[in-house]
Amino acid sequence: METNEITTREKLKTYFETGKYPTESQFAELIDFFSLKDDIVTNKELVTLANNLAALDNGYILYNTSNIENEKFQIVVNSKEGEDQTFTIGKTENKDQKRYFHGSAPYAVRTKEFVIDPLDGHRYYYLNSQIDDGPTTSRLFGNNLPPVPGNFELGTVENKKFYIKISNEEFDRKINNLHTRLTFVNKTDILIEYALYGNYWSNRYISEDMVTDHYDLGDFLACFYRADLTETSKPIECRIYDADNDTLLMTASLLPGQKNTNVSAGGVLAGVRNARIECHYES
Repeated sequence: METNEITTREKLKTYFETGKYPTESQFAELIDFFSLKDDIVTNKELVTLANNLAALDNGYILYNTSNIENEKFQIVVNSKEGEDQTFTIGKTENKDQKRYFHGSAPYAVRTKEFVIDPLDGHRYYYLNSQIDDGPTTSRLFGNNLPPVPGNFELGTVENKKFYIKISNEEFDRKINNLHTRLTFVNKTDILIEYALYGNYWSNRYISEDMVTDHYDLGDFLACFYRADLTETSKPIECRIYDADNDTLLMTASLLPGQKNTNVSAGGVLAGVRNARIECHYES
């Protein structure tokens, strides 16, 4: 029966130790060890490679583009070990492409350089990304809308997967930015984060003030919270006010003894330009 014993690097090194002369067969083993540029990969080698890839436990990017031709979109991933890895996304004809990350989680993901074509009429690029089947970040760009800036943070992958889809979309009119200022006041000692979702626009979870750049496709924003309250017995209440007239708009509760994830703030901000979020322990 045919056996396939792998010659290790350490064994190959012994062939060239001081005072030793490699035999012809040992030279042959050395040559076989190298993968040459013009070598044709056999089916057996492909299967072995596929099995090794299937066993990989690294995080990965899954990307997809639609109605994209010559445009290039660079995404940078920084691993726990501090290594930067750049992925250049191009035309995929609406098919998912998978590439693995170097190093281990967490992986911080950000944009780098987007090379795009000029768009006219009512066409815009649409970026939609998602981390571990959870939070999303979405933006329209191109035409009269501002570009996605370099070093724009798309979030941190704590587990395995980062998904991104970029498409060229046509709308029925010109689209303009709207801006809502959010002031975040956390009166607890727990990390509380909030995320906002609009039409074709969403933002990663943050714990600081922000100004949105959502779109006049719909002047509304839904708000969600997340916080780890597993180590406390105190519930937390988060309220959102219209900061222009101090009107209470909505209230949500974060429950003690558990991880609170994607907790709805209790409504939507409709046509609000200045809002204030206040979180405090319930008495």
